[in-house]
Amino acid sequence: MEDSNNTGKIIGALLVGVAIGGLLGVLFAPDKGSVTRKKLLSKGEDLKDAVTEKLSGMMGRNETETEDTETIEGKHA
Repeated sequence: MEDSNNTGKIIGALLVGVAIGGLLGVLFAPDKGSVTRKKLLSKGEDLKDAVTEKLSGMMGRNETETEDTETIEGKHA
């Protein structure tokens, strides 16, 4: 249970870091606004995909652990 709490904190910190980095990137961007917005949109989609993939992996791990626990409990019953 503690692992999922730490993972949540890591994901939260990652999202805050991305938001701050994105804001600073816009403020100091050498490109035109339209180009910068396209870059930010692309990076945002990449981040969304990465977070979705990470959460899917965590869900899969939790399902496997649940199945393992049920198997072990079944053997001891």
